[in-house]
Amino acid sequence: MNMQNLMAQAQKMQRDVQKKKAELDATLFTGKSELVEVVLNGKKEMVSIKFKEGIELDDVEMLEDMIVLASKDATTKIDQAIEEKMGSLGGLGGLF
Repeated sequence: MNMQNLMAQAQKMQRDVQKKKAELDATLFTGKSELVEVVLNGKKEMVSIKFKEGIELDDVEMLEDMIVLASKDATTKIDQAIEEKMGSLGGLGGLF
């Protein structure tokens, strides 16, 4: 294989990785706990947070825990989507 073909393949792979990353970044992932629902984008940035109707605020510590659980749930979904979409390319160059 000559160097020109190798470079062309590398450039195509780079475009493919960038395209998939852009798709993942734009995807919204919902994480849920008993009292909270959070939405993160593929960059793991929080887009929204919703609390269940009728929530009582006397136990702030429990609410904080529910937010953390919902965020972890969404983050896990993002990580799974990255693994599914990127497969073996996911670790290239620390892009993810």
